Amino acid sequence: MDRLVSNLSLDERLNLLDKFKGQSDISADPLYHEVKADVTDSSGTAAFVTLPWYYRLYYFVLSFFRGSPPAKLYEEGQVGDLGRRINELAPDLYDYQKNVLLSEFCVLLTDLKEAARFFYSALDVSVNQDKGGFYAFLGSLEMNDVHRRLHTGTDPETIAQQMPDAEGPEIKQHAYKVMEEAFSSVTAEQRNTMYLNARSMTCFKELSSFLFDRVIMAFGIGHSGHHCPANVIKDLLLTLNNILFSLKEPPTLSLLESLFVFQMQEKAGDPHYDMKLEMRKLLNKAEKALAYIRNFNKKVPLTLILRCIYRDFSLSPEQISGGEEWFAVYRDHWKRHIESKLSDYLQIRKQKEMTDTFRFFLKGTNLRMLENVVVDSTPEGLPVPDAFTLAFLRTFHSAVFLADINPLLRSIIIDGQFFKRENRTEFTECYNDLMKLEDDIRSFEVAISPEGELGKRFISAKQDISSLPIKRRKAQLVQEDASRIALGIIDRSRQAMDGMINILSGILKKEAGGKYDTLANLAQFTGKTTEFVDSANDSILKFNTALQLLDDIIVINSSQH
Repeated sequence: MDRLVSNLSLDERLNLLDKFKGQSDISADPLYHEVKADVTDSSGTAAFVTLPWYYRLYYFVLSFFRGSPPAKLYEEGQVGDLGRRINELAPDLYDYQKNVLLSEFCVLLTDLKEAARFFYSALDVSVNQDKGGFYAFLGSLEMNDVHRRLHTGTDPETIAQQMPDAEGPEIKQHAYKVMEEAFSSVTAEQRNTMYLNARSMTCFKELSSFLFDRVIMAFGIGHSGHHCPANVIKDLLLTLNNILFSLKEPPTLSLLESLFVFQMQEKAGDPHYDMKLEMRKLLNKAEKALAYIRNFNKKVPLTLILRCIYRDFSLSPEQISGGEEWFAVYRDHWKRHIESKLSDYLQIRKQKEMTDTFRFFLKGTNLRMLENVVVDSTPEGLPVPDAFTLAFLRTFHSAVFLADINPLLRSIIIDGQFFKRENRTEFTECYNDLMKLEDDIRSFEVAISPEGELGKRFISAKQDISSLPIKRRKAQLVQEDASRIALGIIDRSRQAMDGMINILSGILKKEAGGKYDTLANLAQFTGKTTEFVDSANDSILKFNTALQLLDDIIVINSSQH
């Protein structure tokens, strides 16, 4: 599933989006139109003192009859003028005399809520969960020349081919140099395009997560339908107005398509899932949602209403911040991507070097890799971090243990007479654990197959129709169970080898009385030759070598994760 977004080449990404062309026409009409009112830009006392003397005299005289300060009377006149203007522009939204929002306002706000929440799912699986990955995907489309340089020039395998003697630090330094050169080649036009896209996403995120429910719930039942005292929600409406003002332009088609590609990736593995059809549906829904936003802005002169509510006729919406961080996030993503790719490359190179050591130790036998685990040839397999360790143990079991060590151990378990019963018990347990190592690994391999218990659970988790976080959690639980079983096999093998080293070393000391003492009938085994002693020393050496190689594998695995 992740391959759709994370690992597609640039050409594959462009081809994918090319398939979606013509699925929908997104209107380029602005989302926000500011309505002007014929009122002064100041209010209250500040505006009153600037009036001609005869106007001020009129309000002073009027104040004697009304019992209110002249500036207050002047302000009320302004509110009345603006309120009547609002009623002309948008009747049935706001009662300026009672300072109450009416039922039609609630209806339009509910429509706006549904339109805004449509974008929540797409934003949740892209910007919210992997902002850096999304910017990298969008950047590959909007800045494809920069993306090609980053993708090709920072690849550690390519760098290693150009610099055959380079070690990890040198490869990393070269990759960072290419990264900085690529970033410096970003044009002003490309930066502006990415910024506008990032800003558009920020505004949609703010709109889709706005507290619509809190505003709508504030509307109670009055004599003539739903209404709400404006002062109760004025601060929330001020925030909403700033968001809508900031979201003047509709999102670009490439931005919407990229968002929806991220949204669809969780179902991309389903052969019956029609991405082209789904993209058409999503784009049509997006156009409908954008139309609702335009309609709200067209029908609701929110800035004018807020001026009345706040009694502030200079009040104007302000741009919200956001989008400026896109380059820092984009840069950080590529830095982490380079480090991850380099780590994987060095880990693979170390594995290849280790494989040469394995081949010598395993007498030229190739590692018997496990089936049904994630590798390049089976990307749909179950991720098992310790699969490489199990492959080594299985090959060691057949190529070294059964061929070289087992004859000695079998003779001891049949004819050996231990002074201590606990030594005999430990020897038998260790021997049995080593003998059934092959069967344990085979059983694990069956369990993670598509027909096995773990394999079935993993497939079911990937095909689950639940939300993406739930699907990931179910898949993670299967992986944790598989990892626990694999570690159990490895730990038993290590303990068995450690036990055998201790017991064989005790036998060769030819002394009684220690924790691990010798055999009562040792002379029967040694005879007049050194064959038994040589075989025991060789077995101890091979067990120690196997344990050292297991430690080396653990170091590689830990550096990878």
